[in-house]
Amino acid sequence: MAVFGCAGCGAVLTAAVSEVALPIHLADAHWETLHPPLLEAGSYAVDPAPYGPPWRRWDEVGAREAAERGRFAPFGALSDGPSDTVLLAPGDMRGTGLILERAGGYCMGIDGRDGPNLACLGCDLPVGTRMDDCGCWQVVRLVPQAVVRLPGPPERPIMDWAELLATGALWHRLSEYRDIPAGVTLAQVVAAAGGAPVEVAPGPVADPLGRALGALLPAREGAKRLDLAGPGFGEPATDLVLVPVHPQTGDMWQPRAGAVPVPMDAALWAELAFPPLRTRLPVLGGLPAGVERDDPLPPHPWHPFQPSREAFRYMLARMPAVREPWLRAIYDRGC
Repeated sequence: MAVFGCAGCGAVLTAAVSEVALPIHLADAHWETLHPPLLEAGSYAVDPAPYGPPWRRWDEVGAREAAERGRFAPFGALSDGPSDTVLLAPGDMRGTGLILERAGGYCMGIDGRDGPNLACLGCDLPVGTRMDDCGCWQVVRLVPQAVVRLPGPPERPIMDWAELLATGALWHRLSEYRDIPAGVTLAQVVAAAGGAPVEVAPGPVADPLGRALGALLPAREGAKRLDLAGPGFGEPATDLVLVPVHPQTGDMWQPRAGAVPVPMDAALWAELAFPPLRTRLPVLGGLPAGVERDDPLPPHPWHPFQPSREAFRYMLARMPAVREPWLRAIYDRGC
């Protein structure tokens, strides 16, 4: 495991943390909503993309430089900040204090607009940026040039898929934000289809993706069939399969058949592949004699599920294929 320290004085700045894959939930956030920590306690991830001020608009950067930086369509501003920032939960920080003059925010907290706002208590070196405003994931980004990796405990073993399924590690607290990984997956399905319509197999995939795919890729001849595949679930005979991404390594589960794999956030995949069993009756028998129950049913959603439009465009903007006219038209229209 890793312990991060101050590059200036060597002071310990974090608890021991284990590296995981970068959460795809960074693709979007829910507006004016207080978010939980992006990462579980005891874990960290590295974001290879530049982050933080100064920022430049697309027309200032230009399409050529943007493409060199992995951005192939206009989507927000581009950062000239450092690459490879280290993300971790705010509760895993140690020995830092807030730089008050850099604690600007929009509404209910700090949004990181002023750059690094956490300083080492030992030497006052700015070491990271904390964000916790509404509409932001709660996270700390450590500046890679300001921290060093110190000796830590042994690394946690990488769990195989059987362990992940058996321990329930794929089901996590961010399930209410499922529209974000669904938007990312929708973009990857559309790109993998190559402009062909997609026929969604009846079952769990139809609810989160069926309506959106039908609108983006209208039905006609030559449709490609989409279904789930993965550990403990099997491999249906289909053209495209949604497969989970390992939450620790970021590696995609590989099918053995000839279907084209499309990566999906492991928690969303597990929710679709193995939905929780809900029953309105006791497991054994019925209600005792003389007992009357009138418990309310679970509330129904106010509207049909819709994948995140921002996450959909976020993902497409980072695909070279978005420069193809048919996909650029979809990108400009949105889901």
